[in-house]
Amino acid sequence: MIQTVVKRDGRIVGFNEQKIMAAIRKAMIHTDKGEDERLLYQITDHIAQRGESQMTVEQIQDAVEVELMKSSRKDVAQKYIAYRHQRSVARKAKTREVFLDIVNIKKNDLTRENANMNADTPAGMMMKFASETTKPFVDDYLLSEESRDAVEKNYLHIHDKDYYPTKSLTCVQHPLDNILNCGFIAGHGASRPARRIETASVLACISMECAQNEMHGGQAIPAFDFYLAPYVRMSYVEELKALEDLNGESYKDLYDEPLMDYLKKPLDGLTGKERAQQHAINKTVGRVHQAMEAFIHNMNTIHSRGGNQVVFSSINYGTDTSAEGRCVMREILLSTYDGVGNGETAIFPIQIWKKKRGVNYLPEDRNFDLYQLACKVTARRFFPNFLNLDATYNQDCDWRADDPKRYVHEVATMGCRTRVFENRFGPKTSIGRGNLSFTTINIVKLAIEAALEEGGMKVGIGEVPQEIKDKRVALFFAKLDHMLEVAAKQLDDRFQFQKTAFAKQFPLLMKSLWIGADKLKPYDTVESVINQGTLGIGFIGLAECLVALTGKHHGESEESQELGLKIVGYMRQRINDFCDQYHHNYSVLATPAEGLSGKFTKKDRKEFGIIPGVTDRDYYTNSNHVPVYYKCSARHKAEVEAPYHEMTRGGHIFYVEIDGDATHNPQVIMSVVDMMDQLNMGYGSVNHNRNRCMDCGYENADDKLEKCPKCGSTNIDKLQRITGYLVGTTDRWNSGKLAELNDRVTHIDHGTKDLFGE
Repeated sequence: MIQTVVKRDGRIVGFNEQKIMAAIRKAMIHTDKGEDERLLYQITDHIAQRGESQMTVEQIQDAVEVELMKSSRKDVAQKYIAYRHQRSVARKAKTREVFLDIVNIKKNDLTRENANMNADTPAGMMMKFASETTKPFVDDYLLSEESRDAVEKNYLHIHDKDYYPTKSLTCVQHPLDNILNCGFIAGHGASRPARRIETASVLACISMECAQNEMHGGQAIPAFDFYLAPYVRMSYVEELKALEDLNGESYKDLYDEPLMDYLKKPLDGLTGKERAQQHAINKTVGRVHQAMEAFIHNMNTIHSRGGNQVVFSSINYGTDTSAEGRCVMREILLSTYDGVGNGETAIFPIQIWKKKRGVNYLPEDRNFDLYQLACKVTARRFFPNFLNLDATYNQDCDWRADDPKRYVHEVATMGCRTRVFENRFGPKTSIGRGNLSFTTINIVKLAIEAALEEGGMKVGIGEVPQEIKDKRVALFFAKLDHMLEVAAKQLDDRFQFQKTAFAKQFPLLMKSLWIGADKLKPYDTVESVINQGTLGIGFIGLAECLVALTGKHHGESEESQELGLKIVGYMRQRINDFCDQYHHNYSVLATPAEGLSGKFTKKDRKEFGIIPGVTDRDYYTNSNHVPVYYKCSARHKAEVEAPYHEMTRGGHIFYVEIDGDATHNPQVIMSVVDMMDQLNMGYGSVNHNRNRCMDCGYENADDKLEKCPKCGSTNIDKLQRITGYLVGTTDRWNSGKLAELNDRVTHIDHGTKDLFGE
């Protein structure tokens, strides 16, 4: 007797004979003779009583076919078999359609899901084939029914779901000193420890490239200046030794002599050891510059993940005050300013300047001159972004200015915004840690449902009676609380799956990079170390959520801003509860939505229609940002968004749009950083005009450029920031992000005296 049924997705459910009867009845209806109730019950009872206790759907359907063929109603059997075949074809049709889009390099949201990936190349196509076939497997076999239901109904998005079966982690901040001091084995060969700046630069690239193949997110170096500084001195000593061989003199007393800086100067008038020292400095600076040029070039040309993507790389620097560290920073900034190839702006690595009072922010600070240079470079090349170490939540009581390894106590970030610092299970640091995985809640849909259930005629822009607002908000929080529970449980489920991976599956990450992994043996699971990472619960569309609940977004209403802070504050409170409940490092993430911003919206619009201010655009606003189309001053935007940074410790970013050419106005960049400092903001960037000729690579900042002055081409594209990183061509942007790009307004108008609208 049949008791349970194994469905096609692997789930085991109770046997329901009504489903057999419904299928047979549907076949009978489509015959000339019509229904036969006696035969219908006879076949159903026979299969139910004589079947095994547990059968698959296919086995039951096979049994139905056999019984129908044995009966007098062969016509019903034919219809049933035909219907069954049609259902099989229909199940495969969607996969076929997806594959044909990939094969025919269709430009759509499927093939433009990730702007850093070229889905038109063979390697890119293979990745999309794998991705689109893996996601259904995850839905069918790895997600709980509750999680799967939340995803299907557009409440939840599981990021990097296609990588779920690999048990991989999202990202990591590389302890590069482990690689540079000890070397590592990559593939069939071993890399020796570095002895000069050129080798150190190459190993930094290889470290991030190899780790990119073991993870589904990005790679970062948390203290680029500190890690590479010793190799500047080694290269300097190497130059002195070369002079010893040339001049037949000893310069050993210069090997360890402290230097104030590494600056190129003419040798005219210098003699003896003074001349030798300056010559060695000049040669060293040249080598460091070439090494930094090579580093940037490699990070924009070395491909990973099957040869399909350049490494999603970031470097943090700014607080090493040694002469050697300053040399590294100066030359990486100068190389970035010059550009790559024909002078193009480098897309990677995302560079992050760590701003710190007493180190590099005030005129009397040792690295203030480099901070000024960083602002000049940003004004031309978008990078570096700025990480505010002075923000209250970015400080560590163990940080000491005289500590040679103070970078251990400094927060670092991934370029798009991922932040890892606090840690319940080990040291408070960014180094050797990263995000394990993250999931985003569609708070807009929760708000729409709450609004429809409470005064539905008033959804969207407009005044909403207070009584209705109160009911909506109460209902929204109840829905939010439930979805937070679902998200936390889903992330724990994924963690329980990830922790079963063996260390040998991640040969670099779980040997030289992840904190504590050096103690693991190849067949040890990673369970004992990965809880040092974080699990992120993100959100998208706070602006649209608030419009649905109150009629206005937080950029235009103090009341809405108060509610927005209450919503994100509640998320943080509940996530702290989950840390205790599940014993993980949960954090709130201001989600960097790329493909997701349009996916959520399209489904909600299909379900609820066009709601003004909510579903009337092709995207939801990223995380807690003021909508890109809302015209306001940079100061107002900053004041609205600043309080959310402290709450979203899984990652956040603030940006402003500048109208016109910022190249000759680095002061405006400094003003933005000043504003971040005043408002206790954690991380920010500035967007401005940058045109690129797609034929010859020529760039300028003319906002009306239609024809390249160098080669005459009209194939001009604007270099743009998408969610925190740059994209060389908007041709790879999906429809949602393109719509957002077209809606963007400036917050600082070129040529105005009052930059911040104060």
